[in-house]
Amino acid sequence: RCVCYGLGRFGRCPAARYQLAFLLLLLDELRVPPARCALFDPAFSEREAAALRALGLRLLPENEEGKHGVEGAATLFYMVHCGKALYNNLLWSNWSPAALSKLVIIGNSFRGIEERLLSRILERDYSYIAKVLRGVEEVALPSHPRYLDTFNDTSVHWFPLDKLQELSPEVWEFMEEPMYQDCEDLEIIRKGE
Repeated sequence: RCVCYGLGRFGRCPAARYQLAFLLLLLDELRVPPARCALFDPAFSEREAAALRALGLRLLPENEEGKHGVEGAATLFYMVHCGKALYNNLLWSNWSPAALSKLVIIGNSFRGIEERLLSRILERDYSYIAKVLRGVEEVALPSHPRYLDTFNDTSVHWFPLDKLQELSPEVWEFMEEPMYQDCEDLEIIRKGE
């Protein structure tokens, strides 16, 4: 399965078109049928939504705010240039070694997030990203001069079960839903906004 968040206005934006093309090639390479790929971006126009349906892709009916569970199935999350809260919500909604070990994220580098944020901000606002840093493997996509703006700071992330099981039991006990009241740079469109 595949879930794609935040693709953007590919009818107007060349970078979003390249990201869509890469997604389609990736689905083909991984032999994921288009019908097993669900997308959501509140910015999609009616024409863009129709084009995605014509490609055989599914549109999610509502804004999940990134809170999509893997439900026991291996799932690729394609989230290029999404906000930190979206990644944090995704981790929270799959917060167990069994669930996290079934997901792969193609999106902003978690190491880059760690390097750019003060540790107290990372732990306060994006605690699930902060807690999983020692349990994630990450490989940056190779850079290409033509696509620097399209895939810059993009990595493939996966969560090996043995690494997750090495984390302290306390890491898994705290499962409070993220709220983001004090977050100054919230990059997420919430339900109803």
